Amino acid sequence: MARLTCDVFSESLEVGTSVTVLLPQPTEEQIGVSGADVTGPPPVLYLLHGLSDDHTAWTRYTSIERYAAERGLAVVMPAVGRSFYADEAHGHRYWTWVSQELPELVARFFRVATEPASTFVAGLSMGGYGALRLALTHPERYAAAASLSGALDVVELAAGPRTALFDRIHGGAPGPEADLFALLERAEHVPPLHVSCGTEDPLLPGSEKLIAAARARGVDVTADLRPGEHEWGLWDTVIREVVDWLPIPGAPVSAG
Repeated sequence: MARLTCDVFSESLEVGTSVTVLLPQPTEEQIGVSGADVTGPPPVLYLLHGLSDDHTAWTRYTSIERYAAERGLAVVMPAVGRSFYADEAHGHRYWTWVSQELPELVARFFRVATEPASTFVAGLSMGGYGALRLALTHPERYAAAASLSGALDVVELAAGPRTALFDRIHGGAPGPEADLFALLERAEHVPPLHVSCGTEDPLLPGSEKLIAAARARGVDVTADLRPGEHEWGLWDTVIREVVDWLPIPGAPVSAG
């Protein structure tokens, strides 16, 4: 895999920002790393970070590079600060950045697949929320979406100890455009979802609630609630399983 840090100016943010990108690279002489033989533009996973992280977190704390290499998958990891992937009431337009401008720049800068059948989104904690918001708002763009220990019930969270954070982001309570359950209720189509969480994680109730609501709507949901807390050891294990779960057209399944 090739790993790049792309420093760009964002028109929607009106400031420079950074994105970490992994691109499949066929090799013959590299020892200890296996990679899929990809012909044509590789499928792409938009992989979103959590509240206290940035665009480097996934490559620092997991082996996402190895997991993606096994399936010939490009990975795009943007930085969004503590925005909850929203156009902030008092800040920057991160929703516009991630949902509109970023995929346009990726298609312009990199030779990756752009069709929905080869496009996926996933994230952890705040990023799990962001991934599902993208999939529920624009289901026509993604073949699958995954949340790892997601902060999924933002209406409930906004009424808790992080009220000041959500006031800055939303200027009050999150509206229906930011509420996953409202989005799910009115969605005509939802791509397959993978929702995981540790059973000792304080965010578990939100994942359980989302799983139940999605299944009630007839959505294809893979639920993975296993022992664990809100930590990278769990996420490193689960993200490999998520990468293997992605319905990549014609791609080999990882031997791991």
